[in-house]
Amino acid sequence: MKEVKAFIHRGRVVDVIHALEEAGFRYLSVSDVKGLLTALSGQEQIYSMELGERVTRQIKLEVFCEDDQAERAVQLIRLHGRTGQTVAGWVYQSTVDRAWPIDGRVDND
Repeated sequence: MKEVKAFIHRGRVVDVIHALEEAGFRYLSVSDVKGLLTALSGQEQIYSMELGERVTRQIKLEVFCEDDQAERAVQLIRLHGRTGQTVAGWVYQSTVDRAWPIDGRVDND
């Protein structure tokens, strides 16, 4: 199993999620995060008291899929996450060693 993680601009997340859903990806997680991507506009930037500088409001998207589907997920994120900037975000791929459903059963696994 693979985890594909992407940091993308907030304005692109809807198109990215729709493309992933249309391609059959169902195990998605979306989080609001702060980062150092170059902002598209002043609306994306806020001042972080914790970091003592301006940061960009962005999205962390996580997709969990079978090994043979990971490349397709990366392609869709890169295609639909484009903003016209030289670097509009980053996509990372990792191997997931194990995964378990939360199903209410009690076992000692």
